[in-house]
Amino acid sequence: MSLFTRSQRSPAPDKATQHEGADADSGADTAAEADPGTGSHGWRARYPMPARAVAWGTSALALAFVVVALLLPNNLANLRPAEFVRIPVEAVFGAAVLIVLPRRPRLVVAVLAGLSLGALTVLNLLDMGFNEFLGRGFNVVLDWALFSDAQAYLKDSLGPTGAIGAAVLAVVLVLAVLVLMTLSVVRLAHLMAGHSAVATRSILALGTVWVLCMATGAQYSGVPVASEHTASSVKDRAKRVRATLRDEAEFAKVAKTDTFGSTPPDQLLTGLRGKDMIFTFIESYGRSAVEDPVMAPGVDATLTSATAKLGKAGYSAKSGWLTSATYGGSSWLGHSTFLSGLWIDNQQRYRTVTAGDHLTLTSAFKKTGDWRTVGIMPGVQKNWPEAKFYGLDHLYDSRELGYQGPKFSWSTMPDQYALTAFERLEHGKKHDKPLMSEIILTSSHQPWAPIPKTIPQDQVGDGSVYNAIQKAGKKPADVFYDSTKVKQEYGKSIQYSVNSLIDYVVKYGNKNTVLVFLGDHQPMAKVSGNQASRDVPCAIVAHDPKVLDKIADWGWTDGLQPKHDAPVWKMSSFRDRFLTAYGSTPSS
Repeated sequence: MSLFTRSQRSPAPDKATQHEGADADSGADTAAEADPGTGSHGWRARYPMPARAVAWGTSALALAFVVVALLLPNNLANLRPAEFVRIPVEAVFGAAVLIVLPRRPRLVVAVLAGLSLGALTVLNLLDMGFNEFLGRGFNVVLDWALFSDAQAYLKDSLGPTGAIGAAVLAVVLVLAVLVLMTLSVVRLAHLMAGHSAVATRSILALGTVWVLCMATGAQYSGVPVASEHTASSVKDRAKRVRATLRDEAEFAKVAKTDTFGSTPPDQLLTGLRGKDMIFTFIESYGRSAVEDPVMAPGVDATLTSATAKLGKAGYSAKSGWLTSATYGGSSWLGHSTFLSGLWIDNQQRYRTVTAGDHLTLTSAFKKTGDWRTVGIMPGVQKNWPEAKFYGLDHLYDSRELGYQGPKFSWSTMPDQYALTAFERLEHGKKHDKPLMSEIILTSSHQPWAPIPKTIPQDQVGDGSVYNAIQKAGKKPADVFYDSTKVKQEYGKSIQYSVNSLIDYVVKYGNKNTVLVFLGDHQPMAKVSGNQASRDVPCAIVAHDPKVLDKIADWGWTDGLQPKHDAPVWKMSSFRDRFLTAYGSTPSS
């Protein structure tokens, strides 16, 4: 009875209300009925003005969220206000499609569009990070494997709790972007359907303006007003995926071709027989270290001093530039490019070449049978099957070097300690044949805080002495986010690594010592600069003058500091040049 009476007392809708209801989207009406806040006793009925403000504010945020996503660049250098004062053509076409669809298909399309736009936003954010740290965009085919390395880096730099927190934050951010983007597109779709006349006129107006801006080339602060950024981005990503898939097949063929692969052992490296060879990579030692006005004064002074130390001990050196296959990180790509003579600039190429038997510089020494080959790799913290590919008789990783001191951020031990352990475990022992060593120095790995200090050699011991040095050092957060401080600390880390290596050679080397050392890649863009090259210094040091005479035609600079205009070669060309210079005969 009460229901019947209430319905009798309800006012009948007038014609204007009936017309508006017919024009409005039924899905929006249904959603309103399901919302308790819209009923006669809901808060929207009690507070109409605030409710209207919240509704308009939410819609405005949804629109801003979608527009920002459509215009978001994939490089931090382009993240500026002018990028967002544009008309995205994708918004015009998307709105036109959504407004003409019936309720159910519209909801499905809106959800899919929101998820796709959210995924694209995440990829753009990944591009920003990869461009900042590695100097390239995110490869959707190959780079997923790098997240485990990133997690390990965070764990070493921030500790287990910090790494877990960063991982959780990243997952929450991704989910939030996907959910909010989807809700935003759905809300805007319902809003346009509920006000189809206004929405249609707005779409036509925006479309017309976009066409005019495109035709006239209109710009704002140097940025075109008519944008097709998202469509271009999707097209570019599809192109990169196709190129990656083609590259896998093509590189597999290239890796099987080897100029020196079939050279008999007695025809390899005949010009270095009897020499103790040391190949050393210095982490992140790039061209910027010796040319950037912030870092160069200290690093150049160190190189000048080190050259003088070597000369006083009877050594000479020549240096030049090599262009690395990687930038900012992924050091193993630089190592494998240098040693294999193949351009290895992605993870798939690395897997392909290390799974085969392509000749490397280190395996060439092993193949002769005239050298014992060892690796000193403090950065390796678990089993490393690639040691077989590189032809190493024995690998000393972080677990075998006897270090009892603290980590220095990512670096498991100071370079001075790693070299001291090398002397104790291998170089200082008597051998029935010369030694060929590959040594990876890690103290100059980002975030460049804290940095070890050089200490008297007789105090190194088991590394416990470094506890006080590590505690007294700077924290990563103190320097990493300040562009000037991080450059200064990076420069100091390179000075430390170079001094550690040269001091070792001067103290423990002999007339048969030959040292080849280089950087694996440039440091990240924050240190090297957004337009930095990928060049790294490379030097050959020898006590026997005949060793350097064999590379006299290379045009390299005398000393450890290559001149600005010294020859620049691709890092992949070094293997064949080196093998040829030192008496190896090509097999084909």
